[in-house]
Amino acid sequence: MARLPDTELSERRGYHHGNLREALLEAARRLIAERGPAGFTLSDAAKLAGVSPAAPYRHFKDREALLKEIAVQGFQALGQRLGAAARAGGPDGFLAMGRAYLAFAREEPAYYAAMFNTGHPGGGPSGDDPGFNALQQAVGRALGSTDPQRVKMAATLVFALTHGLASLSAPGSIAMPGGLDDPERMLDVGVQALLSGLGKTP
Repeated sequence: MARLPDTELSERRGYHHGNLREALLEAARRLIAERGPAGFTLSDAAKLAGVSPAAPYRHFKDREALLKEIAVQGFQALGQRLGAAARAGGPDGFLAMGRAYLAFAREEPAYYAAMFNTGHPGGGPSGDDPGFNALQQAVGRALGSTDPQRVKMAATLVFALTHGLASLSAPGSIAMPGGLDDPERMLDVGVQALLSGLGKTP
């Protein structure tokens, strides 16, 4: 997410006209991108949005509720990207989805951090996630299989590989401080090898 200057953020607040909720979400996304999900308080978000410390409680009962909403929005945005990539990718839709996932993690660090570092479910193999459902369909086509358990296992492995590469590529990664040189190529090679191996499994 591109960082907004304080003046531009101020101009976009407009909370007196019913946009308080959006202004708080925008402020929180900015704070998450700068400090991480645990690096700010609800009062910090209120201050950045230019409202009183009590104002956020009109829409969010606490900081966790604010983070949950950002995570939900993130999963929705990611699902839209993955669905578009699957449709545009044709027979290699699952590879296009992987690259779209890496791009989302890189371009939307606040959403990504809220989705996977705050304990709020909503995506991946454990949730009712349109993006993961689209991945299962693409992987099933690639394997030529309609076995739901086999397809789900393969899609989960593809998701784990993609998520791992995205996390290692994230700025400030402790596990990989220098980042990865070419995560997209690594993903393509890894997914192809994974699905090739699974395709040979009885």
